[in-house]
Amino acid sequence: MAGRAVLLIPHHGDAADEGGLPDDYRKILAIVREADGPVQVRAVGERLGLDASVYGKLEPLRAKMTKLAARGWLHKRGVGRFTARP
Repeated sequence: MAGRAVLLIPHHGDAADEGGLPDDYRKILAIVREADGPVQVRAVGERLGLDASVYGKLEPLRAKMTKLAARGWLHKRGVGRFTARP
């Protein structure tokens, strides 16, 4: 769209549901929602099949989860734990 910025990850209030999110973000959201409590990036990475023993493999995932938190889809708790927002 000429002259208008388009967010790849919309703010939670701007989107009707997570159907507007890219697939990898929807998978992250589903894993966090299925958890019994706050989850760490490592646990989400393991569920996604990432090699969690290699710190650098988790950094792109951490960035995605932080972006979801910044846009209101997740809530970032202290020390790198995330929960889903209603």
